[in-house]
Amino acid sequence: MEGGKPAWQWFEDLFGELPPEDCIDEFTVSYAWFQNRFRVMPNDATEPTVQVYARGYIMMLVADLDGLGKYSWGSATLSWLYRCLCRVANRNVKNLAGPLALLQSWIFWRFPTFRPRRFDVILWPLASRWGRYMSSSDEKGPRVIATRHRLDRLRVDDMPYSALEVIQVVHPDILRPEHTYLWKSTTALIYFSSIEWHQVDRVLSQLGGVQHIPEPAINIDFLLSKDGRGPTRWFPEVFAT
Repeated sequence: MEGGKPAWQWFEDLFGELPPEDCIDEFTVSYAWFQNRFRVMPNDATEPTVQVYARGYIMMLVADLDGLGKYSWGSATLSWLYRCLCRVANRNVKNLAGPLALLQSWIFWRFPTFRPRRFDVILWPLASRWGRYMSSSDEKGPRVIATRHRLDRLRVDDMPYSALEVIQVVHPDILRPEHTYLWKSTTALIYFSSIEWHQVDRVLSQLGGVQHIPEPAINIDFLLSKDGRGPTRWFPEVFAT
């Protein structure tokens, strides 16, 4: 590769080592090698090691390009966002990780009074509408106090129950029964070891459905402590079935 590193040098940098020669066919690496090499991550793994294993897992996911369209990428994204929101609720956690552009988009769609100005053009995907918005770090303390005060003074009219402006611009196929059945279903959202519950049966009116008396919420607290390491690494066997 002229002007850059050879492909195998990139491979070694990203995955920590080169596979044996009998696992390489020109520019193809045996899928079994990835499975065996990244089967179990050490309990005392350093951050660089975690990153290497994460790349290995991702490579196994995208190995079958024909199957990529069958993954529920949105479910995985929501699961990771919900797990990050659970973690940041811990009094000792100060930083919030996850797909925050999605969280920011939800806030601005559901609380129009908090929207920044000059972002009136609706783009696709919808979460990208405010993708370039950067809040100022000036006078952070007073702004936090002012925002909390505005939250305390919110009225019903300040929180539209359904985003009509979104319904007007979405593709008609999204609103067809065979599709609405999916995003109105109460089910598990899975992202590797992260499992969160899509408790959509409590907000059916927001999605154009008829609200019934919801079933008791499922207690999944025992799943929140599982991080996929050591004895809690259950998901490869489940996903293989």
